[in-house]
Amino acid sequence: MQTLRGSVARLTGLFTGGASVPSAAGQGLPVNLGGYEFARQSPSTAARLQGVDQALVWVVVALLMWGMVMVYSASIAMPDNPRFARYAQTHFLTRHIISLVMGCAVALLAFQVPMETWEKAARPMFVLSLVLLALVLIPFIGKGVNGARRWISLGITNFQPSELAKLATIIYAADYMVRKMEVKERFFRAVLPMGAAVGLAGVFLLAEPDMGAFMVIAIIAMGILFLGGVNARMFFLIFAVLVGAFVMMIAASPWRRERIFAYLDPFSMEHALGKGYQLSHSLIAIGRGEIWGVGLGGSVEKLHWLPEAHTDFLLAVIGEEFGLVGVTTVIFMFLWLARRIMVIGRQSIALDKVFAGLVAQGVGIWIGFQAFINMGVNLGALPTKGLTLPLMSYGGSAIMMNLVAIAIVLRIDAENKQMMRGGRA
Repeated sequence: MQTLRGSVARLTGLFTGGASVPSAAGQGLPVNLGGYEFARQSPSTAARLQGVDQALVWVVVALLMWGMVMVYSASIAMPDNPRFARYAQTHFLTRHIISLVMGCAVALLAFQVPMETWEKAARPMFVLSLVLLALVLIPFIGKGVNGARRWISLGITNFQPSELAKLATIIYAADYMVRKMEVKERFFRAVLPMGAAVGLAGVFLLAEPDMGAFMVIAIIAMGILFLGGVNARMFFLIFAVLVGAFVMMIAASPWRRERIFAYLDPFSMEHALGKGYQLSHSLIAIGRGEIWGVGLGGSVEKLHWLPEAHTDFLLAVIGEEFGLVGVTTVIFMFLWLARRIMVIGRQSIALDKVFAGLVAQGVGIWIGFQAFINMGVNLGALPTKGLTLPLMSYGGSAIMMNLVAIAIVLRIDAENKQMMRGGRA
């Protein structure tokens, strides 16, 4: 356990700015963790969960509100398209607000759940996510859109099981690493079952198909394995296997290969009206924004030129309307958010709450990596991939699961504070 704390402290030192870590959880000494300083109290001191990370909450609120405004801006002209002619101009805004309200309500409930309960529910939750991923492939249950079958209709809304699978993978992988670390099994005996579980989820996701979600889940699992104590040699072996698997999937799929070629030269005559269409118009939108942007609501590319402007390519609309300043602001907000979540995870591990710490850092990997991929796609730095911008893009299931994940991180932070005040988390 001591080795794990030391390795995680070194690995996440980049995010923490060199915060000191207590060597024991029960000493009567002042503690400084990621900017928090508390005096140790007696373990018998009664303490309630006190407050939440205010800065984290306000950054999340700012992203949600900015995202809501941009979803409305990006979708306001969509009813002019015959495909959406029956929709009102506020259709997507209204549904997005409903998703935000539902997400906040579920997140408040999730915040009330102790981390011990999440740990006990890790395996059932992961099994449930696999069952839902299988159910979505059944024609009369799963709902298909644009050739992909990724949603289950719940009447008033559609639910995307892959979003639940991301959160379930984080909780299951954290619980798995804690259990395997305690029994000190050999590496392959410990890691192969986890790899098989993620591989099974990948089979279901690729059948939808949803390679983007599988990529995020694989990175989450690999990141938690690394933070959970897998040595560097084995980590790079896993990484090499994972990269090889994705290369083979791309090589075996003609339309995925076309996306790669289109990414390399999106403005060529061959790709500009085909697989490179979205990327080329995303780059045009960002180029039009220049430094300060054309102003809120002034985007031209959202007027039926840029497909999925309110989901996968929301950042392109931000770039056109708010310019380089807006894009840079979004990047730094996500960078700060990922860093802060990683700090909370490190605090938890320093307090011997390894499961909670790995869960928090898994959420940081999820939010940070998915935002990185989405931004890279919008900016032309990465091949086109159907991943939304967390907390900002339109999408009910994604918003709900993002908020639940943030609520769990806030719960971890609150339990950390309670423990550092001498209470029992």
